[in-house]
Amino acid sequence: QVHLVESGGGLVQAGGSLRLSCAVSGLTFSRNMGWFRQAPGKEREFVAAITWSGRTRYYAESVKGRFTISRDNAKDTMALQMNSLKPEDTAVYFCASSQPRNNFDTYYFAREVYDYWGQGTQVTVSS
Repeated sequence: QVHLVESGGGLVQAGGSLRLSCAVSGLTFSRNMGWFRQAPGKEREFVAAITWSGRTRYYAESVKGRFTISRDNAKDTMALQMNSLKPEDTAVYFCASSQPRNNFDTYYFAREVYDYWGQGTQVTVSS
């Protein structure tokens, strides 16, 4: 059975940092991975993605320079280091896994590319 489990969310003041983790089981971890977030009343949006090798990373413009995505294939885990957090970063954060595909570099931001999702972890940034 496939499980993606996020952890590390919480409440932090603006300007602070949080590190989210995603533990994957039941899957071959040689898959592309991504982070998405969903704020109340809004669509789920792309945050960051990383290829299976870890060599290529993608970021939404709104988080570029503040967030860093990484993975440890030996431990089947992925992380999102979030620095300089802003109130607008408040959302439920989801990790997701994408089956290997040749066009991931074109569609990494699309929810449809990802076939497994975690339950999400809440991040709240106070002003």
